Parts: sequence; structure tokens; C-alpha cells
Amino acid sequence: MKDDVCIRNLEKDFGGFKAINNLSLRVKHGEIYGLLGPNGAGKTTAIKILCGLLRPSSGEAYVLGTKVPDPGMASSVGYMPQELALYRNLTVHENLAFYGEVFGLSKKEIETREQALLKLVDLEASKDVLIDELSGGMQHRISLACTLLHEPQLLFLDEPTVGVDPDLRATFWRYFEGLRDAGITMLITTHYMDEARHCDRIGFMRDGRIIAEGSPQELLELTHTDSLEDAFLAYSRTEGLQ
Repeated sequence: MKDDVCIRNLEKDFGGFKAINNLSLRVKHGEIYGLLGPNGAGKTTAIKILCGLLRPSSGEAYVLGTKVPDPGMASSVGYMPQELALYRNLTVHENLAFYGEVFGLSKKEIETREQALLKLVDLEASKDVLIDELSGGMQHRISLACTLLHEPQLLFLDEPTVGVDPDLRATFWRYFEGLRDAGITMLITTHYMDEARHCDRIGFMRDGRIIAEGSPQELLELTHTDSLEDAFLAYSRTEGLQ
């Protein structure tokens, strides 16, 4: 099985602070890979490098077989950042139409996909509402819809369910699993440990590098713990002793 994401010995320095520290990572085609770790672990920095928004200080990163950064891969990748990437003075529909046009979709394609995605994020009734008039959680849901609009082969989702109620989070994960079953690859960050159980593999990240990796069940069994939070703490303590 080929790798849709390949990182080799990646490093990123910000004025003497090493945000990414000799990171190596592979994400297989058609899997959901979860990056778990505290704030400042380097998860968002790694995703921004993979999306071509940041250049690494050293090392290499490949996305869909192409070394990044490369603007030519934009149409094949979907990126949902933590920060809002919407136009606040436009309506929900206008934002979706704008992103659809950027990715070269026809008006009919935009209309069809918009209808399905607004149903997914449970905001069909808010189609003509200005983004600035929506709650933070609703804005985040629209951001996810915009990310999925052009049906990318590979998704980078940075905290995609933050601010979303538990029932809708469960709906999102069923949708993510359906995308995976259709051959879409996903790299997801989350701080909801229960969500991480939906991932095929997990990488525990701390201080800019992976400290443990495996399926959720493997990580629980190796640490003799009952929760992924406890498993992460067990690996963190082991790292601290080295």
C-alpha cells in the first residue's frame, strides 16, 4: 500500500524554538491517521508544512508523491485550519460558491455539493446568513463544508470537531469513515481522546516528534491502559526518563 504522506527527518525552527524536531511520519493511502498531543506539540506546524504554508528548516515532506511545497497539488488536497478561513461579510452560500469557483467547479456542481454538505453540518437553514452572524461552532462547521467541497483525495483536518456537540461529532466521524472507505486519506488532529479511537492509526506527538505510534488498540495493549489519555501519559513518562 502506497503512502499518501511521507515525512523524513523534518525540522522547523522559529527563532531558536524547535517546533518540529526530527519528525518522520507516513500516512497510508485510504487511512485515517490521528495526531494527538498537547498544545505546542507541533501538530499544526506539521500540517502547515504538508499544505505548503510553511517551509521546513530541514528534512523532506511528500504529499501524494510530490515534494512540498508545490502549488500544483492544491486541487487534490483539502485543508481545514483551526483558525477561521471564511469571509465574515459573506453569507454561508457565498463562501461555498467562492471556494467552489476557486477550485473550478461548475455552478451545478457547487449547488449539488453545497446542498449535501449543508445537510451534513446541519446548517441548511443558515444558507443565506452572514458568517459573522453565526456562532463560533457554526462557523467551524461551515469551514469543514468548504474544505470538502471540491472532493479532495487527501484531507488535512486540524481539530475538525472543536465546538461541535457530541451528536454532530458522531455524525462527522461516520462521514469521515465513509470517506475513508471510499479511498480518501485523512490526517486529523484532535484533543478529544474518545474520537481518536475512530482512527486507523495514531501518532502521539510531543516536543515536535512522534513518541509512539500504532492502532488505538495496540497503544492501549502496549501500555496496559484503558484510555488513550492514560496511554499518552505512559509514553510521556517513559520519554521523560530517557
